[in-house]
Amino acid sequence: MTNTVRRAYAAGTRDSTGRPGRNYWQLWMDYSITARLDVPTSTITGRETITLRNNSDSALRTIVLRLDQNYFSPNAARSDPIPSTIEITQGMKVTRVAVAGQAVNLNPVITRGTNPAASGPVAFNLDQTVGTIALQNPVPAKGSATLEIEWNFKVPGVQLGRGQRMGRLADSLYQVAQWYPRVAVYDDLRGWDAEQYLGDAEFYNNFGHWDVSLDVPAGWLVGATGVLQNPDAVLSATTRERLTHVLESNDTRSIVGATETGAGKATAAGDRLVWRFAADTANDFAWATSRSYVWDATRATIPERGSIPVHLLYLPGDTNQFKPAAALARHALEFYSKLWMPYAFPQLTLADGPELGMEYPMFIMSAAGAADHEAGHEWWPMMVSNNETWYGWMDEGFNQYMNGLSSADRRNQPPSLDGQGQAYGQISGSEIESPMMWPANYQAQLYGFTTYSKAPQMLSMLGAVVGDSAVWRAMSGYAKAWRFKHPSPWDYMLFMSNALGRDLGWFWNYWLFTTDAVQQSIQNVTTNGTQTTVVVRQDGQMPAPVVLKVQFAATGPAVRLPSNVRMQDSVTAIVTYPVDVWFGGSKTFNAVLDFGGRAIQQTTIDPFRRFPDRDARDNVWPRAAPPAPR
Repeated sequence: MTNTVRRAYAAGTRDSTGRPGRNYWQLWMDYSITARLDVPTSTITGRETITLRNNSDSALRTIVLRLDQNYFSPNAARSDPIPSTIEITQGMKVTRVAVAGQAVNLNPVITRGTNPAASGPVAFNLDQTVGTIALQNPVPAKGSATLEIEWNFKVPGVQLGRGQRMGRLADSLYQVAQWYPRVAVYDDLRGWDAEQYLGDAEFYNNFGHWDVSLDVPAGWLVGATGVLQNPDAVLSATTRERLTHVLESNDTRSIVGATETGAGKATAAGDRLVWRFAADTANDFAWATSRSYVWDATRATIPERGSIPVHLLYLPGDTNQFKPAAALARHALEFYSKLWMPYAFPQLTLADGPELGMEYPMFIMSAAGAADHEAGHEWWPMMVSNNETWYGWMDEGFNQYMNGLSSADRRNQPPSLDGQGQAYGQISGSEIESPMMWPANYQAQLYGFTTYSKAPQMLSMLGAVVGDSAVWRAMSGYAKAWRFKHPSPWDYMLFMSNALGRDLGWFWNYWLFTTDAVQQSIQNVTTNGTQTTVVVRQDGQMPAPVVLKVQFAATGPAVRLPSNVRMQDSVTAIVTYPVDVWFGGSKTFNAVLDFGGRAIQQTTIDPFRRFPDRDARDNVWPRAAPPAPR
């Protein structure tokens, strides 16, 4: 437990059940945004009004803004260099800010030792990905404040390959994300989340309501977070009529074909059109637009909610990549709704462009290749909103884990998590690996492994300890408990331990706070009468249950089954001893087996390969003969 978490427990905002505490709170934002895309310059000019509802028990003397577009400016801090195929821009230019109607000084002269906001609010670091407004009049606890901000930026061009979570293709397609000044999270753990956006680690956003008007050339199709509020004003009668049939079946319907693009055909006629979208209880807003998009749509049927539309906007040349995405997205929404909790949003849009692996609420940049994964992010972090800049494994890692379950379901096969836990033994001990609990912005070269791959390995082992189906039920409960809230790793650990009815402190400690492994082996096997003693050794720091597969001779006395044994088949038994056998500090454990005299032909430890082990060759007795010298 860190001091941060202890303070939250003392304040009653979180507690040992792993659920939100009796005094839990979080900020709420209402965004009203109008923005215009100027195609000749690829510039977006915007104006927004934000109502910040301070539900905390503290007055806010500053407001922290996230200005992610500054990532593309020449002097931005980044975790990795931007590829040469991505255009460097001048970042986001904030031209006006007001708080409660009071103009904010955007270029203050600071005198050391004085209150910079004594004469009015002032802003700092608006050229970075995180800026700060110092307030003359704090936002009171349980009070609210209104911010008005005007800004503009150039959408970066992308020559080849993937973008940096957004970008444009020449002047014909724009994927627009992380594009407006947004208020950072202020929570009960650390106050303002002021981590810079460095490119790898992603987001931590407030929930709120969005009312967004997007001014684009007529003939350009727009897909976005939320629901289109004015279809009569922006869509042609033919397009609107086709949309009325989307929920009738699982068929993928053409809404706008390749020969039907343009003003007066796909969209209403005119020079420019303003598309208005609304999204409620979301934590971000993204969109895409193109004059070349074709538009398909299908439906997904969500348990407890019914059918919702799934839209696909893509370039005609990418048909082969997008046509299969409709069924993949439908399956993902339906499968994860049953696995965790129902998809809460009214629609999902998949949009083509230079970035084909990114997620936002109700909106993903993906073709078939990443459709399942990106749709999975609608659960974490779009509905269960953890701090990705610190603990990316709570969204990317959970997502990778459940993608495997989804893939098996699509093939009508039972999922297999065997082998994943053991695989961590090949990584443990690397000097470039950081523990999962290190903030993602400061992880070592194995950021991708730590954030994406290690959580599935961890949950593979947890399934071996408590059962895979028990893990799924517990995680479903966790998702529902923290729906549209901000859980921490401690909330997750405590919730899971309580839901599983186990003291799993040892498990979370080793997997999340260390880079240790199990490293079990069979040292010896001896038989005396009807008893066989298997000497198990553990050389790693991480403990694990002792799970033995015992294979008998086909004939002999009837097999006697002690209480810790289950038969896998007529000649194979699985024997389990709890992890507690290691808590006394010994490095060896004698597993004494008595099956009534049936001869044992082979014994294997960790037969389902769920526990991290660098060398599994010593997990079997008798040992395999060494290879003959050459």
